[in-house]
Amino acid sequence: MDELRVPPGPGAPRGLVVPAAELAEQFSRSSGPGGQGVNTTDSRVQLSIDLATTTALTEVQRARVLARLAPRLAGSVLTIAASEHRSQRDNRVAARARLAALLREAVMPELVRRATRPTRGSQRRRLEAKGRRSETKHNRRPPTE
Repeated sequence: MDELRVPPGPGAPRGLVVPAAELAEQFSRSSGPGGQGVNTTDSRVQLSIDLATTTALTEVQRARVLARLAPRLAGSVLTIAASEHRSQRDNRVAARARLAALLREAVMPELVRRATRPTRGSQRRRLEAKGRRSETKHNRRPPTE
């Protein structure tokens, strides 16, 4: 098994490299498609990483990841399962891709939105649209005599 590479992004400008020794893979029988072969082949993959002890994360990244992924963790271990493919190899690739995406998303810093005022043009367009809608409804009324 090779090391897991997480592509660069916000919070990890150089990306992350998780050593292969820190990843644990377990295989079991999948309940998905496969006919008779599903009863004899261990194609389901569970990929686990202990986020508290991994050397791939800095202390800031570790705190962010542990806080964001807390509902998914068992202690400090994150486990990803993949069983959507018939072959073990494809499930291993899928689990690794899912873990990399999850880690990349979790190390991103929290984006704080700055409150801004609506522009003069957007206010004008909103009021013009309200006026057109009002006129449309006014024209639906029966004529008064």
